[in-house]
Amino acid sequence: MGVTRHGHTHRLDLADPTLREWGCTVVSSDPEQGIVLDRSAFYPGGGGQPPDHGVLLWQGVQTRIVGTRRGDELYLIPAEDDPLPPAGTAVTGAVEDGRRTLLMRTHSGLHVLCGVVFRDFGALVTGGNMEPGEARMDFNLPEVPPDFKARIEELVNTEVTADRSVAVRVLPRAEALALPDIIRTQSNLIPPEEQEVRIVDIVGLDVQADGGTHVASTAQIGRVQVVKVESKGRANRRVRVRLAG
Repeated sequence: MGVTRHGHTHRLDLADPTLREWGCTVVSSDPEQGIVLDRSAFYPGGGGQPPDHGVLLWQGVQTRIVGTRRGDELYLIPAEDDPLPPAGTAVTGAVEDGRRTLLMRTHSGLHVLCGVVFRDFGALVTGGNMEPGEARMDFNLPEVPPDFKARIEELVNTEVTADRSVAVRVLPRAEALALPDIIRTQSNLIPPEEQEVRIVDIVGLDVQADGGTHVASTAQIGRVQVVKVESKGRANRRVRVRLAG
């Protein structure tokens, strides 16, 4: 569950984050629960990354997808009053490219930020959230130098322009957890039942467990602006960022 499949759904989003259109079949369809596909490239949300939007096309009809709900299945949430394709219907799924691509750039940018803050300040992540093109990440960082905001922006963009490769692999749980510093949050968020762990490696900078979608190299992120650094308690610092352009 989770890495390659969730319930009846084979997860194409993790196998190929560049995929935007594919053929599939409706497994089940319910106005209350949602729509389950046998194959889906819709990212269902998680780890701070919001779910994808898009459409299902079938028999000359369009069903807009406005979100996903995780349960025993990955339930696609249709737009209110849109028709639902019946179970067994062959459909074409299509992810909204602009939103997904911007979320991939944003998510990878947060990993660069996380890598820089861990490398240069030794701080672990205490929370985070993202929307397309903007995000925030919280760190356990009791002492903050006066030029922290400017330094972080410069350091992050140095790593972005270095065009570091972003590699993804799946490892058995024990092998993954044996990697040094693989958990960058203060608590281990990997569910105990997960026996495989997906690893995202910004080569030479940051290696951590992660279940989201990412660009192929840091140069694809674009310039990162550090908008604000806020204190959220005695040791908690919130760094707000957005992508330029």
